This record gives sequence, structure tokens and C-alpha cells, in this order.
Amino acid sequence: MTAEHDRLARVVAPTGGAPDEGWRLWGPYLAGRQWGTVREDYSADGDAWDNFDFDQAQHRAYRWGEDGIGGICDRYGFLNLAVALWNGNDDRLKERYFGLSNGQGNHGEDAKEYWWHLDATPTHSYAELLYRYPQQAFPYADLRAENDRRGYGDEEYELADTGILADDRFFDVLVTHAKASPTDIVIEISATNHGPDPARLDLVPQIWFRNTWSWGDPRKPSITGTGSATDGLTLSHGFLGDYRLTWQADTEPEVLRCDNETNTVAAFGSDLHQATYPKDAVERAIVYGDRSGLAPDDIPVTKAALRWSFPEIQPGATVTVRVRLTAQEPAPGRHAANIEDYVTPRRVAEVRKAEADEFYDAVIGAEATAEDRATARRAFAGLLWCKQLFRYDVRRWLDGDPGQPTPPPQRLQRQPLGRNTDWTHLYLADIISMPDEWEYPWFASWDLAFHCVALAHIDPGFAKDQLTLICREWAMHPNGQLPAYEWNFSDVNPPVHAWAAWQVYQLDGARDREFLTHIAAKLLLNFGWWVNRKDTDDSYLFEGGFLGMDNIGLFDRSDPLPDGHHLEQSDATSWMAFFCLGMLAISWELARTDRGWDGIASKFLEHFLLISEAMTSAGNAAVELWNESDGFYYDAVVFPDGTSRQIPVRTMVGLLPLVAVAVQPDWVEDTLPDFTERLGWLARHRPQLTDAVLHVHDQTTLALLDQDRLQKLLTRLLDEQEFLSPHGIRAVSTVYRTPVTMEVEGVSRTLAYTPAESDSGLFGGNSNWRGPVWFPVNVLITDALRSHALRDLDDVGFPTGSGSVRDLAAVADAIDDRLISLFRIGPDGRRPSDPRHVPTGPLWQAHPTFSEYFHGDEGRGLGASHQTGWTAVVAHLICQQAQRTTQQKEIGK
Repeated sequence: MTAEHDRLARVVAPTGGAPDEGWRLWGPYLAGRQWGTVREDYSADGDAWDNFDFDQAQHRAYRWGEDGIGGICDRYGFLNLAVALWNGNDDRLKERYFGLSNGQGNHGEDAKEYWWHLDATPTHSYAELLYRYPQQAFPYADLRAENDRRGYGDEEYELADTGILADDRFFDVLVTHAKASPTDIVIEISATNHGPDPARLDLVPQIWFRNTWSWGDPRKPSITGTGSATDGLTLSHGFLGDYRLTWQADTEPEVLRCDNETNTVAAFGSDLHQATYPKDAVERAIVYGDRSGLAPDDIPVTKAALRWSFPEIQPGATVTVRVRLTAQEPAPGRHAANIEDYVTPRRVAEVRKAEADEFYDAVIGAEATAEDRATARRAFAGLLWCKQLFRYDVRRWLDGDPGQPTPPPQRLQRQPLGRNTDWTHLYLADIISMPDEWEYPWFASWDLAFHCVALAHIDPGFAKDQLTLICREWAMHPNGQLPAYEWNFSDVNPPVHAWAAWQVYQLDGARDREFLTHIAAKLLLNFGWWVNRKDTDDSYLFEGGFLGMDNIGLFDRSDPLPDGHHLEQSDATSWMAFFCLGMLAISWELARTDRGWDGIASKFLEHFLLISEAMTSAGNAAVELWNESDGFYYDAVVFPDGTSRQIPVRTMVGLLPLVAVAVQPDWVEDTLPDFTERLGWLARHRPQLTDAVLHVHDQTTLALLDQDRLQKLLTRLLDEQEFLSPHGIRAVSTVYRTPVTMEVEGVSRTLAYTPAESDSGLFGGNSNWRGPVWFPVNVLITDALRSHALRDLDDVGFPTGSGSVRDLAAVADAIDDRLISLFRIGPDGRRPSDPRHVPTGPLWQAHPTFSEYFHGDEGRGLGASHQTGWTAVVAHLICQQAQRTTQQKEIGK
């Protein structure tokens, strides 16, 4: 067992509620962006981006969280420490990442900075982040104006396009966190001048308390002390206890003090409630020489900065400072620093780095190539850096805080002005895995499911905790719906939670039945919500609208159709069949030791068979989703008279029936009498239902697709002129390079294969499912193909029409390898996944980028550029690939 594995075995999961949270108490939980979130929006029109924008963030105290660069905070977000910088040219202190809001970007919201998550361990005993800071004035206005000028048909205008990074005129700022003990943390900040000339830089680590006192908390914390190297600063908090901040550098810093309070004059043009020492006083002192807002040394404050000024850093030179945060008299039940661990800051980092190397050597396995191992480790690092504190009490947010202005009445309306008015029970103050620390600094339930599958390789306890958290009574709606995401908890995400729970259970050694029981019990409620809300006519065909795949259809499927019409969705129905089989697998497993789950397994068997019958009917139903002549599944519009019309466009929604497959374990027949008897009864008395139950070579498989339909869908799936790209499965067939136009409900609609950024603002944001490769559905498809491989199938053409054939297990391996290959450096020295705006050269190629989705033809990274959320499942693929190689070698022996 490695040192990190030993720590993991002793920690308490952050949502467990135990008084001693050990190594998890501190972590990189500080958001990359808090401004522009729904939580901080108190507007009447619900426009979170404009209500609290980037420019206000430097002046205005947040209500629900904080943000910063390379930051760390306690798991409750009371005390925060992050890096600020100034190059002598910027018009502001660089305290947070800059990006465009949804309305400013020509393809939606977009971060306009470069940073990479280099390393991290799951207990946060060690972490590294690299931020690339320009030496000239940051081009805020230029980035806004040029992207505002550009339209959907134009490429994004990025920081590298401005020319500010030419000749490597930037500092690489490396931020390292290393814990000597759970409450003894070293933060090392190193800056390297890569430019050709000497350049100025101020390194300004800042520490501050989140402002809770302005919103009714009677406990006001304090920062006191002389600010000398010997004594440091004392940080006192009624809950955390007392901490001491000390530092180490070749020179003494200037200590600047103020309060984490709003500068109302700068933020609102009003001196009403103006703070004496507002939060932007540090910036005003450094950038403008205005020290009027700084507090005297003898005044307790709530924010402090340590300013090291380096007037000339020579080309190639590196400067380093270290600060150390140590608990002195911790609150009851919390760790004090271990005296034996109180070693030099540099030694702490060296030891923890070596332990991180040892940990990942064990996790990833020796069979992965060095390049793939590096990719997996970076993906895991991104997942861990994107664990964020998510604090949101919807009822308090809607009603307003004591002593604060009453929120406008419009926020109590439903979407789009009001948000989440049906979710007043939701109260979260937890560490949650976020899709992206800047573009998506809030959880999304179906994203989270994929995060957890990757996280299970390094921290199965946290992965299980996350899946359980979303199902807890303070998150899940009383009606059984899982919260979708902050902008609209009521949106409908695909039901992938059961699949993820089963994957995590298996990756954790298939031994934690308590976890499996808890998650299954809550998912029974969620299943009921789906059946009661999304099968309006009890046809076993489902609606769902958005389902995560915005932009994939001819129209917005979340918008209601005209009176009397509704849409039956191929993907919604497939997702529900998939949900059934996930619950069936869990029920089988639990029934081995608890006979009560035997009957529940029978229930999910029968519901799956009813869905299968509805989807596989051949001319015997009013609504047909299968098109025999095309060999494909489509959505269908149902008219008031009960007749229907298919919407014949080939997209991912028609491929998703592939994922609804499960292989029955060989012990089920003897161990589960109720299930076995029910299946036998159905075979005798309802044989039309059991067409989806396939018996091949003593192996029972349940699948939506019979042999003929499976072969036809595979022909489409594996055709490089349709869905199969060099780097995975596309979301839309390339036959629509020539757009298709058809009339839907009297309106002419057009669909075109769009391999890169969205060319439509119909759905908002920067998402685009009209062609690119998306990791989550690719992972589900290859996982399903391995189950289909156990059926009695002929080998299939791979690619279709190539003359080369493979069995389905080999096909799944080949698609996984295409996905992994996105991150392998090609003959031109670049990775296919490198975004267009990432420059060439060794300083750039050292760092893979984990994008939200990938160009359908080239593999180029698109969308959010730090999406080590679901794209981090590439680490899962790499680990699984290495494990299969090891198993094959063992068999060979």
C-alpha cells in the first residue's frame, strides 16, 4: 500500500458529517469562477452573467462562495488562500481568471486564459497548477470587442490571437500545495520568465475569510499580527479555530490588509454602506499607489496580502516564495500539526511529490505507455482540482437574507425570469466534482456520473459519496427527480446514475453492498419520477426534451409542441431501457444476500421488456421509432389523432438503443427464484415480451436490439462516412455535410453536420452536438459493445466496407484507442486534441488540454477547455486498457 493509499484508508468522506475530516478538510475547493453564477444573481431578469460580472468581482463581496487562481480553502469555504499577480502593466491586480460571458462570446461563454492542472492526489496532500501570465497589459477590452464583432461562422478570438504571447513573453507561475499534516499546508509559488527580456512581476498570495458576517453570521473572524517573518499572521475563526500564516523567501514581503467587504462606490456608484477598508484596497495600493483603503497594522481585518516585488526577473530565471498555513489551537475534533511532520517547506513538497509518483504508478499500471500514463495522470489531476465547494440554499436565495434588501418579486416566477422556484428544499454546502472550474463551476448530475467512474480508480470513497449526495433528500426533489444543474435544476438529464453506481461498485472490488443498497433505494424513487412524468400516455415510449444533447435535433426538444402534439424520443426511451437494466444488475447483486431484492429484479425485468416491445414493434403500434428501410431509430411526432410521423435524421439519438444491454450472471437462475420463475412465466404466457431475452451458449443477454437491427446499426456506427471518426463516434452522421431541410409542424427546419463550434444560438452556451465527438456517450457505447460481444454474432466490418472484420470486443477496444489517441502527440508534434488557439512549441506541447468535446473530423479540442470532468474518463479507458493487457499476458503465460 502506498502512503497515499494509506491516507485514503483513514480519511472521512467530506459529506459524511463526521467531526474529524482529516486530510480532506483542506483542498483546492476554491472556485475558478464565482461571478456570473446563479447563486450570486439577485437580478429581476435572471441574467446571472450581467448581474455580477467580471469587472464587479474585484470590488464586490460574494454571498455564496469565493474564487481565485490556484487556490485552496477549507471544506466549508471559510478561509481561502490564492495567488494574485501584477506585471506592472495591467490595469488591475490579476486575482482571477478572465473569460467572456455567454452574451459576449461569439460561441457562448469562454475562458480566455491558459492554465493547466499538473498533478494532484485524492487527499490533496499534494497538488500542482501552472498558470501562464502575460508580461504586457492583459487585453481585456480587445478580447471583448473582437469576439463581440465576430459571429457564429467565425472562430473564437483567443488570447494567443492577440499576439500578446509572441516570443514567449509570459511568466509560467507554478503553484504547489503540499501538506505536512492535515492542517499544516505549504504553498509554493514559482514564476519563470520565458521571454527574451527582463520583466517585472509582483507575487501576491492573498488570504481572506469568506464574508459571512454581512449575511447574518454573528461570528466575525479576524486576521491579526505584526506581519514579521518570525510571528507571521494569526487567523482566528469561531469554527475553524486559530491558524498561523508564515512565509519563506529571500526578501520580506510587504503586508497589505483590508476587509472582504464591498467597495460600493466602485461597484454601484454609491457610498451607502461603504466599507472603510474594502476588498479592492490591495489592488488599489499595488496598481494605483492608492493606500487609503488599507487598514493600519493594529486593526483586525478579514483579508491580507503578502506582496513580493521583483522589478527585473531575467530571461529564463525563476523566483520562488513559500507560505505556510498551520493550525495552532484547532477546534475540538480537528487535527493540529504533527510535530514530527514539521519539516522545511521544500522538504514537504519533495516528499509528497514522491508519494504522488508512487501512488499513480500503482493506480495506472505498468502496461500503459509513458505517454498514456501522463495523460491519465493529468486527467485525474483535473478532476481533483475541479472539486469545488458548492454552497446554495435555494429557499434563502429566493427569500433573501436578514438585513439585506428583499429580492425582486420576479425571482419567484418560473423560468426564465425566476430560477429553481420548485427546488426550495435544496440546501447544499458540499465539496462536489464540477465539470470545469471556470465554465461550469456548478455540478451537473449526468456529468457527475461520468466523473465518478474515473474517480473510482483513485478515490472510490469519494466517488460513492458523490453519487449518494445527489440522491440525498436535500438534493433530490421530493418527487424523485435528480437536480440537473444550477441554471435550471428542473431540466432533464439522462438517467445514467445507476450505470455509474454499478461501475463504481465494480471498480471498488464489488464489496460495498451498503453503498449499493443506499443508491438503489433512492434510484427507485427517481425511476418512478421518470415513469410518471416522462411517459405521458403510458406507451412505454418516453419524452424528456433536453436530455443533455442540446443542439442535436431539428428544433429544441425541450420546447412544448403545439396543443395535442408530443414527441416520442428514441434517446429518452433508450435511456429508460438502459436505466432498467442498470437497476436490474444492481438488484441481481443485492438479491444474493437480501432476498427482498429478488422481486425488485423481476419488476425491472418486466419494465425493460415492455419498453423493448414498444421500441421493437414492427407495424403493430401507432408510434414507430424504428425505420426498417433506413436501419435506424428516429424520434417521432405524435399527432392529436394518435397517428405519428418520424423525424428521419441520423444522430446519436438513434444509436443509443445500443447501450441498453445486460448480461445475466450465471448464478442468477439458481439464486433468484422469484426472478427465474417470473421470467419463465413470461416466456410461456407473454412470448412477445421475451423477444429481448436472448439465450446463446448458456449465456442470457437482455438487449433492445435483436440480431438484425444490431447488425444494421453497427453498419452505420462503424461507417467512416457516417459516425466513425478517426477519434471516436460523432454525434451526427456526416451525410448531413449537405444540410437536410424538412417541414416540422408547418415550420421549415434544417440540420447540418457541424463538426466544430455551434453555428446556432438556439440553445445558448457553447455546446454543440451536431457533429463533434463527445466522450460520455462514446464510453457508454464501447462499454455496451463488450456486452453485445457475448452474443452469437458474426464479426463486423471495421470500418464498414473496409474488408477488415473484427469481433465486437475488438471493435470496442479499437474505438477506445481512437479516443485515447486524441491525446497522443502526432508526427507534426501536436496532439489531435490540441485546441486551435494553443500555440506550437515545447512550452505548449508539454501540456494536454481536456476539452468539452472534439472536432468530428480532426479531433481538435472545442468548448470548455478544462473539462476534466467527463473527458477525464479517458483516464478510465487508459487504466482499463492497461488492465486488459495485463490479463491477456497472464492468460498467455
